[in-house]
Amino acid sequence: MPNAYDLSGRSAIVTGGAKGIGRAIAELLAASGARVRVWDAAPASIPGVACDVVDVTRPDQITAAVERLGAGARVDVLVNNAGWLGALGPFEHHAVAEWQRVLAVNLAGTMQVTQAVLPRMIEGGGGRIVNMGSLAGKEGLGRLAAYSAASGGVIAFTKALAREVVGAGVLVNCIAPGPIDTDMIRGLGPETVDAMIAASPLKRLGAPAEVAQLVAWLCSDAGRFHSGAVFDFSGGRAGY
Repeated sequence: MPNAYDLSGRSAIVTGGAKGIGRAIAELLAASGARVRVWDAAPASIPGVACDVVDVTRPDQITAAVERLGAGARVDVLVNNAGWLGALGPFEHHAVAEWQRVLAVNLAGTMQVTQAVLPRMIEGGGGRIVNMGSLAGKEGLGRLAAYSAASGGVIAFTKALAREVVGAGVLVNCIAPGPIDTDMIRGLGPETVDAMIAASPLKRLGAPAEVAQLVAWLCSDAGRFHSGAVFDFSGGRAGY
């Protein structure tokens, strides 16, 4: 039976919410009573959710999206989910423009959106920020060096910001998923996906809806004592 969370009256922004994990998060937050707005570089249509085309690598688009919220509009929840895996292969052959994009979306994008939204959250008396990292950011994955580096940066950013803003009532946490059943993971090819499943103690990929449950829990009253934490979501695959 699905868990239930009460987020009535709260306003949430989910980046990268057009599909995959982000869409599952947006749908669950909306079903839990939150007013949800998705920011994604691709157009999206999600029942009960407002969707804006926003590229998180473009500060001008982020600023414009914040202004469209209206003067004094609260933001109670921010989920930084937008991500880019990049190419799978040896770093020596990883095109500079490609790995720079990985850093721009995953790390710089998270920081830019947070910096733009955080003043609204502080003015409103507090809120919750959930940054989506990756198990790669804790353990490093060969042939995904740039993605691992960007994810590690998200983890460190989470811990640093959490210390900085907890006094303002803003709780900042990170979720570090292992392989989740999304187009991004499936795009790595059947051989790689099969190897990921074989390496999982649960012998399967995680589901986007399962990640969404952890996000909703962190954003609910049940998560009121958590800040600066990194939650593994790997089906037992995490090494530490």
